[in-house]
Amino acid sequence: MDYEVVWTDGAIIDVEEIAQYIQKDSPFYADSVVTKIVEATRLLESFPLSGRAVPEENDKNVREHFIYNYRLIYEIRDFRIFVLTVVHGKRILHLDLEKELEE
Repeated sequence: MDYEVVWTDGAIIDVEEIAQYIQKDSPFYADSVVTKIVEATRLLESFPLSGRAVPEENDKNVREHFIYNYRLIYEIRDFRIFVLTVVHGKRILHLDLEKELEE
């Protein structure tokens, strides 16, 4: 059974901001990064455990995939995958899971 992928508002904003930032130097690379991020979420529909557990969290259901220099952070709940945030790998991660899922 495939999982349903649900994007939080915050994660959508993250990807839009990443695209805008990269687009200043390279519209082509900005499109490539966004495409890879979206493709990664499609993979999660069938393989939700393919990402590693997020080291900063003490929850095996909070996982991540690396896309170029970015971390796609998601949480598995029942048969849904919530994309929580997409952050640069060098940023310190501060997740408020309940707040992210309320958006």
